[in-house]
Amino acid sequence: MSSSASSAPPLAVVGNPGNRRVALFQEALSTAGLPPARTVPWREVLRGGAAFLPGELVRIDSPGEDAEVERLLREVDDPARVEGSSLWYTRFTSAVRDVARAADAAGAVLLDGPRDIAVLFDKRLCHAALDSAGVRVPDSPTSGAAAAAAPVGGWTDVRRLLDGHRMPRAFVKLAHGSSASGVLALETAGPGRVRATTSVETDAAGRLFNSLRLRTYTSEREVAAVVDALAPDGLHIERWLPKASVRGGRVADLRVVVIAGRATHAVVRTSRSPMTNLHLGGGRGDLHEVRAAVEAAGGSWDEALEMCERAAACFPDTLCVGVDLLPSTGWRRFAVGEVNAFGDLLPRLTGLPGSGAEGMDTYRAQVAAVLRHGAPPGIGPSMRHPPLHEPSGHVPSGREPSGHEPSGNEPPGDEPSRYGPSSSAESSGNRQSGHEPSDHQPPRTGRSDPDPSKNDRTRNHRATHAA
Repeated sequence: MSSSASSAPPLAVVGNPGNRRVALFQEALSTAGLPPARTVPWREVLRGGAAFLPGELVRIDSPGEDAEVERLLREVDDPARVEGSSLWYTRFTSAVRDVARAADAAGAVLLDGPRDIAVLFDKRLCHAALDSAGVRVPDSPTSGAAAAAAPVGGWTDVRRLLDGHRMPRAFVKLAHGSSASGVLALETAGPGRVRATTSVETDAAGRLFNSLRLRTYTSEREVAAVVDALAPDGLHIERWLPKASVRGGRVADLRVVVIAGRATHAVVRTSRSPMTNLHLGGGRGDLHEVRAAVEAAGGSWDEALEMCERAAACFPDTLCVGVDLLPSTGWRRFAVGEVNAFGDLLPRLTGLPGSGAEGMDTYRAQVAAVLRHGAPPGIGPSMRHPPLHEPSGHVPSGREPSGHEPSGNEPPGDEPSRYGPSSSAESSGNRQSGHEPSDHQPPRTGRSDPDPSKNDRTRNHRATHAA
């Protein structure tokens, strides 16, 4: 055991016992020679039972993938339902504040800032924070606190905003959604001409469900009905930026994990649809190919990573975030789509050379950062450049794509991030829980589920609310 491990303060994790996130964090602690973190269950927190010990460092993890916790947060009868994200946000952020008060009273220290979390889980506020910091983001008519105070009322408002801001192509998102829950990739071309690609399906009663298949609605009446049903939970609108593509014509974006102010891990996500989520048919791309494309176009890979670090710096009280990086057509320019509080669920993905996280997954890198830096308040530029561990050998000076980045031939999984073919009349039994806080990518087993006969809706009950 290293001297830093032997002197490390005790840790606690607010999470769901037995959850894969908690298990991966505990595994990282064991690898570092540390004792297990004490698990504080979300069920207890939501029932007023948050309690901590003096000196504990407290990690706040996702409340997802637990049906009872989901019911306490959203009051839904089916985790695949779309509705209830506004109530989820209210109750979740209130519970996070309860955790902060209990930690403060006990003399414990949080690794995740309550104010940061509240902004990260409101796309309107997050967009405004990034924009104010000079981070390039897609244009939005719903950015900021003023827009949140005057919410979009439904399809009539959406159409008016799109026309007024000259946005014939836009993404309409739930303000507090995740995992492509309630997201529509919208194209308009004059009165009555509209096309929406989404994972949302409706039943005979007009209830909304998340599906594992994307569908396309071309009737304005149908699109209006979906948007009107989503609107009470709050909507965020962003200009649809044309994305760069990789071989085969698949559009691409990246999830970049930033730990203690430094971009440490990156994965390329590709798709033939507007949404690159693995659980919606997206796939892994080749990071080497992406960097080569950026450099061939005269762009800078380092500047792309630095943009992610500047985005993360908007949330200085939070140790780790996942940044969705959008490469523009031609690979020379980038924008940040979202920043995710729980964007670190990337099993088996090891760190970028030169990042200080070589050979470590996202959880081990976070443990190393805690051992080196302690709790996050004030994490900023001065803490970005030292490696997360003292390397025993040479660390490359440049940031090269990791040689351990998983290949692009992994099967689709129930990763949470964003958006498959059908007509407006097509329905699907392949439903997925709409509020997952992660970016899960399945292990390389050659199949997406050990029992393909299981109903997709049941299998994806694991997914619950994310960033």
